[in-house]
Amino acid sequence: MPGLEANSAEITAVAVSTVAAEDKRLALQAFLERQTEAPVRFYWSERERGDLVNAYSNYPKMGADRWHAMYGAWALYRQGVAVVDAGSAVTVDYVDSSGRHLGGFILPGLQMMLRSLKNDAARIGFDPDQVLETSPGHSTGECVNHGLAWLSAAMVERVHADVRKFGLERILVTGGDADRLMGLGLSAEIRPQLVLDGLALIDSEDHAQ
Repeated sequence: MPGLEANSAEITAVAVSTVAAEDKRLALQAFLERQTEAPVRFYWSERERGDLVNAYSNYPKMGADRWHAMYGAWALYRQGVAVVDAGSAVTVDYVDSSGRHLGGFILPGLQMMLRSLKNDAARIGFDPDQVLETSPGHSTGECVNHGLAWLSAAMVERVHADVRKFGLERILVTGGDADRLMGLGLSAEIRPQLVLDGLALIDSEDHAQ
């Protein structure tokens, strides 16, 4: 976090959404507390917030980023919505028009799949490339890269089918591979800060003056 020390006097609080292991979370907390005297607050998944109700019976096991993205989406539109977070993992969550979370999916992200193939099939050899081509490949590199695009395109089709099935009004996508999914046909609105938007809303609600 370069530059944090220079601006630390202006910081009134730090809100964190993380899925890091506990040792890494503690290290992050210690680092932040060395940089600023402002309170450092970690936020996790909840059973419910307002009209938004989590589908998980064991809700603390849900990644905080998924809950915060859903809350950001729900607070923004209060409509049935599919929330797609295309990061290291790809998560898809559905919320109906009443705010009821219908459940979701967790899939490996592009880089995770590439690392798996590179590590576990090292002998085949290929150059990773983020292509949008889904036709059959004619070399190992094409077969891998087109295959990953093919899988992602199939996921996009399934999201669209589920949106129709559940009667949802819109799709929001966030995360580093959001543009790639849009290029593969995802009919969505890109919201790059969706997790942070939800986190900021929750922090402001919990610590309103």
